[in-house]
Amino acid sequence: MMTIQAKSNIPTDFGMFTMYAFSEDESDWNPQLALVAQNTDFNKTINVRFHSECITGEIFHSKKCECGQQLDAAMKFMAENGGIIIYLRQEGRNIGIINKLKAYALQEKGFDTVEANLMLGLPADGRNFDVAVEILKILGIQRINLLTNNPDKLKSLENSGIILDRRLPLEIDSNEVNESYLAKKKDYFGHLLERV
Repeated sequence: MMTIQAKSNIPTDFGMFTMYAFSEDESDWNPQLALVAQNTDFNKTINVRFHSECITGEIFHSKKCECGQQLDAAMKFMAENGGIIIYLRQEGRNIGIINKLKAYALQEKGFDTVEANLMLGLPADGRNFDVAVEILKILGIQRINLLTNNPDKLKSLENSGIILDRRLPLEIDSNEVNESYLAKKKDYFGHLLERV
């Protein structure tokens, strides 16, 4: 059973957030995180983003994906409109950074993101969003708008007891490197992308 292990205010370039760390064990070095914007009104429908960790995109600004830009856009949106980002430790669609780099090496040989994962004996997408739903419940949230393009995140709310009012798109323009990656997200995973 996850609980809140710690929380603190975090001033950011986008505004003030309160960061919560969730885990079953307080010694867990990789807890799930939630960033709650300072102006969030818990008496209203809450804007929420489920965001999976991406070291390459968020920290090192890789052009292979749009994850870092999505996180920045979500933080800006939440700071302006109120809301919560649930930051899930699911690097590389939950294959981990080592396997992600192996998959990148295969992509350099011409395989796409799905083919590379499958060649390594890994799922195309091994993420699970149940933990995000659990965090919402711990925070007492009952009604949300979900900032996403991913239909799996929408499905994770079905039969959860949490009411989804609206999906809010979070589309980032492609660059010369990630056009085929975004096309695969749309064509294979069914992501709701209109500019691809």
